[in-house]
Amino acid sequence: MKNSKRFHRFRSFFFFIFSIALLGGCAIKAKKEPSTLANLKVLSYNIHHANPPSKPHLIDIDAIVGVIKSADVDLIGLQEVDNGTARSGHKNQAKLIADKLGYQYRYFKAIDHDGGEYGLAILSRLSIDTSVLVQLPQKVVAEKRILAAVQLTVGGQPVIFATTHLDATRDHANRQVQIEHIVDYFKSEKKAVILCGDLNAVPDSKVIQTLDNAFRRSCVEGCEHTVPQIQPRRTIDYIAVKNANWTVVSHHVIAETYASDHRPVKAIFEL
Repeated sequence: MKNSKRFHRFRSFFFFIFSIALLGGCAIKAKKEPSTLANLKVLSYNIHHANPPSKPHLIDIDAIVGVIKSADVDLIGLQEVDNGTARSGHKNQAKLIADKLGYQYRYFKAIDHDGGEYGLAILSRLSIDTSVLVQLPQKVVAEKRILAAVQLTVGGQPVIFATTHLDATRDHANRQVQIEHIVDYFKSEKKAVILCGDLNAVPDSKVIQTLDNAFRRSCVEGCEHTVPQIQPRRTIDYIAVKNANWTVVSHHVIAETYASDHRPVKAIFEL
């Protein structure tokens, strides 16, 4: 009988120690999860369908991959991405880039083009939960434009990451109604939102003033220019946030002159 009691006490002690070890193992594992992310690194890049301007008939996916890899970021918004077009060898460019980098991705079609599609893409080191495509309005007839967005978990909280490419015509009317539509789309959103993209508008334009009424840009004064890629003269590519009091650790336009006709924009936020 005494031996039986000693056995039960030993067994209880063993399971107690095992439980502590198991809980300790879970705690160690949790430290490695994305919820412990301290800084969030974001890139916005108009990739010109991976066509280097100096080589009109070349598609150089590896050049785009190299730029992104060197940037070492968590979230990427890409504009001017081909999917299945003849000019790009009928390839899914978003998938090619994501696979080479080991990122998750979502592709968003804006228009049919050259036997395939043309639009936006989002790449992420973090798990993508959901995605949505929003058609943007027009005042004058022009190429259709869209807003692309995904939801993911950053620092234990849901975050929306979105990218867009606003109208490129000389008339500002389309860009204005499009940015107004985007601002209105996120008006009631409570989650943190990161918006990036090629807005085809300079900082002192009404378009960017409308953006600033709802979002906080990663750079407001003395920002580096983003186009053209050689001796850039204008800033039209941006990263902005709302519903987040994150500190901007850095904002930087990467001095890349070969891969695209835009320079990529990188921002780091302290969560």
